[in-house]
Amino acid sequence: MKSVNKKWATKRLTINLASGEAERLEKYCSMTGRPATDVIRELIRSLPTEQTPNAN
Repeated sequence: MKSVNKKWATKRLTINLASGEAERLEKYCSMTGRPATDVIRELIRSLPTEQTPNAN
């Protein structure tokens, strides 16, 4: 059986950012030395994926 190494199954996204958002991302990347792709992936991974009940 042939083994295929698929470390990343990718989907390319294009996003529109306001100029202030783009500048903020660029500044953060410059300060940390990290590429924007890594920063955005980390932010996405931090999003909750299960809905929590309302605390009313």
